[in-house]
Amino acid sequence: MTKDTRTTYQVYSALAMLLAGVALSVAGFIVPPVGEISDSVLWFFAQCLIYAGSIFGVSIYVQSKFTELKSELEQRKP
Repeated sequence: MTKDTRTTYQVYSALAMLLAGVALSVAGFIVPPVGEISDSVLWFFAQCLIYAGSIFGVSIYVQSKFTELKSELEQRKP
């Protein structure tokens, strides 16, 4: 598996989790009792946000560190 393929899978899985969390939250408003969301729905939505945030946050952090390392190594070249 290449780096681009892995990154693509990560982004799509994070987006799918966000969509699932939003869909379940909206469904929580619609089903009886209307207007109340169960604690389990809120917990699931929070987990979806944490997962998506970790996917996007970790990839951005790693990319920025590699960029810093690359620029530092290029500066040290004779």
